[in-house]
Amino acid sequence: METTVASSGGGGATGNLDEQIAQLMQCKPLSEQEVRVLCEKAKEILMDESNVQPVRSPVTICGDIHGSSMILQSFFESVGRHKLFVHGRYVDRGYYYSVETVTLLVALKVRYPQRITILRGNHESRQITQVYGFYDECLRKYGNANVWKTFTDLFDYFPLTALVESEIFCLHGGLSPSIETLDNIRNFDRVQEVPHEGPMCDLLWSDPDDRCGWGISPRGAGYTFGQDISEQFNHTNSLKLIARAHQLVMEGFNWAHEQKVVTIFSAPNYCYRCGNMASILEVDDCRDHTFIQFEPAPRRGEPDVTRRTPDYFL
Repeated sequence: METTVASSGGGGATGNLDEQIAQLMQCKPLSEQEVRVLCEKAKEILMDESNVQPVRSPVTICGDIHGSSMILQSFFESVGRHKLFVHGRYVDRGYYYSVETVTLLVALKVRYPQRITILRGNHESRQITQVYGFYDECLRKYGNANVWKTFTDLFDYFPLTALVESEIFCLHGGLSPSIETLDNIRNFDRVQEVPHEGPMCDLLWSDPDDRCGWGISPRGAGYTFGQDISEQFNHTNSLKLIARAHQLVMEGFNWAHEQKVVTIFSAPNYCYRCGNMASILEVDDCRDHTFIQFEPAPRRGEPDVTRRTPDYFL
């Protein structure tokens, strides 16, 4: 049976979800009413998810997107092959398609609630989206701020982290000196705007560093953390890997801390000038993994994909 979302009044039925997904795949936004009803349904689903959402393999793990229309088709195809897991930063700094990108992800979440996990990133906040483009894009496409408010209210419900097969800890940013165990995170009240400081802020803003210990982040939020910190956190929580996003890396992925931490970045040619590759990480049934890289300049509007399998296996 096909999944549909019914209107909660006024505008009649919003239509079939599959049709909405097909429309979004063509980078055509939904109506304001359709977005509102879709987000109401997504909120019901997200309310039941944990701050440390469990995920089973096989799974495709994505990093920052920033409204990249190149990645839209890859998302849809990934849901058919694997579960899809996305680390945050769906909007901002993408000049054209932040609205369609985040709407598509929410539509996929509603259509396939057990097959897609959407985490919160540092740009999924009211303050950041007013500065870096999403707010202005919503005004341009809808003539008012209602869709922006609908999405930013929904962002409060996104899980903060996830755990793949009890071994791969996934989050947008990094670790926090206030967090020793995953149970600390499970006890957070996440339904709020991202604070300016504290452990919830750190999870969305922190970065790994080459130096040991904790450091002051140049971002003005979160911390930097060294290899000793990530090794201790992994040991305490019986983890093999921390997978995160948040930083531009030119090859699309980057190992740190003797392969205890990996950064995944999924927005090719970031800000339309960086020339970086993007990547996604596929973890299979055996917990082996493959990075799929996207070239910064695709041919004929389609992602130009090359596969690279690292020597390191989970």
